[in-house]
Amino acid sequence: MKKFFITTLLILFTAFYTKTYSAEFDVKAKTVILQDYLSGKILFEKDPDLKIFPASMTKIMTSIVAFELIKQGQLDLNEKFFVSENAWRLSQAGYSSMFIMVGDQISVEDLLRGIIVSSGNDACIALAEGIAGTEEEFAIMMTSKAQEIGMTNTNFANSSGINHPDNLSTVRDILIMSNYLIKNYPKYYEYFKEKEFTWDRTGGDPITQGNRNPLLYKDIGVDGIKTGFLSYEKYSLASSIKRNNRRLIAVASGFENRNLRSKESQKLLTWGLTNYDTIEIAKKDSNFIELDVWLGQDESVGVYSDTDIYKTIKKARFKKLEAKVLYEGPIEAPIKKDEIIAKLIINYDGEMLSEHDLFASNSVKKNNIISRIIKSINYLIWGDV
Repeated sequence: MKKFFITTLLILFTAFYTKTYSAEFDVKAKTVILQDYLSGKILFEKDPDLKIFPASMTKIMTSIVAFELIKQGQLDLNEKFFVSENAWRLSQAGYSSMFIMVGDQISVEDLLRGIIVSSGNDACIALAEGIAGTEEEFAIMMTSKAQEIGMTNTNFANSSGINHPDNLSTVRDILIMSNYLIKNYPKYYEYFKEKEFTWDRTGGDPITQGNRNPLLYKDIGVDGIKTGFLSYEKYSLASSIKRNNRRLIAVASGFENRNLRSKESQKLLTWGLTNYDTIEIAKKDSNFIELDVWLGQDESVGVYSDTDIYKTIKKARFKKLEAKVLYEGPIEAPIKKDEIIAKLIINYDGEMLSEHDLFASNSVKKNNIISRIIKSINYLIWGDV
């Protein structure tokens, strides 16, 4: 009685841009990667696994470690840490600084904003020592977290990213780290779009410093993430743009100067938005489609995906994208809620992109014996289920 059915879904979307892809596109940096955040698709890459010194992009992980402790209840934004002479010395050494003083007691929140907005190396030391006792121990925590989230080519040797031969990463790993930050700590990610930070420092007037990310000031939708500079590595930037419910993340290192870092990073993000569309296929835990039920108290059952499903395709190629629900049906009752009852197959231009389980949104009980007999007779006579 069971038959094999394929239901093709119509996917609706709104086009955001109209330009087309150029095979000659390039970015004037040594190593580059661009990702669509929702689908995870890599849109552009240029030597993305080249080892680099991540410079101040290191501070992204410094922040993540603190955010995780806050989330776990082991650290509080209002908690205050003493400033050691070791931390203070960095504010006097010509590096980017929050300008803290020895013996100051500074809140975790001010230190985080001093790290994220002002790129203060002194704030990094103060936070690291306050959390782990020493910067060396904190760097071990950073590297452990990096390995946990899949940064397989990264080692952190300090909390700030200043010169150290063993502080190494890749733009691919920094992309993974940036993605993790945005996904897991959306509330604290808000710090990364602040354009300035004012701190009532001890022994002087309040000091205000601007965010070093040049793209924040261009009003194009950029809301993070972090710049970097070392004389050997030159200029680097991890950046993210959100526009029309799309988000792209870019990481690049080896720009020759500040102007190129800003100009080329903006060009990269704009190119990704212009040449690709992101299509929503299914939202996590949302009813996806109704499937017919056989011999059940309900005539149909909804199905859902346990993950968000998005696909990114080149502009004007929408007709090549196809989503199919594959199931053996009509599905015979009883059906248990959250039982796998179908597969979602996503094809592009005749090739399968991915396959996903679909789960029953609710339970469906089997009909009583009389109803089942009547249903079976109707089927035999009329072919009606």
